[in-house]
Amino acid sequence: MANSTPQTRHYWIFSTDPHHYHWDTLFVKGKEMWHGAGSKPDAIRALKQVKRGDRVLCYHSAPERSLYSIAEVSRDPYPDPHDYKGKNLVADLRAFEKLPRPVTLAEMRANPAVRKAKLLKNVRLLISPISEGEYLELLRMAGIVATPGVPLP
Repeated sequence: MANSTPQTRHYWIFSTDPHHYHWDTLFVKGKEMWHGAGSKPDAIRALKQVKRGDRVLCYHSAPERSLYSIAEVSRDPYPDPHDYKGKNLVADLRAFEKLPRPVTLAEMRANPAVRKAKLLKNVRLLISPISEGEYLELLRMAGIVATPGVPLP
């Protein structure tokens, strides 16, 4: 019998322009193919590291500049079926939970616990990895607090 080791969950911030794609769309549909990486090499490199089960904090870029919701990667990245050149990647996301309140870019920059997040150094990143500690701190900032016996999203 093969041993199966549990996958380590990773945490990400996916950024999108709310005028182009608003994260509410994901909550209306429940699950959707996310193709926000487009043909941008940095985003495609980052998307290759994303795995099924990873948690995503959904970020709206200008003019809102704030974290909006939580999603879960429901399928490993795969070639974009709409890209005839076969170079772009997409990942399926499942809506998880809207944040009780948005966390603004200014609030993130003012918090020493998340100040080193890549997104804060380059707000043009479409996909930005964050540590588990940063993820938990961002949830706390949004108003999601741990309850004994109930895991955080």
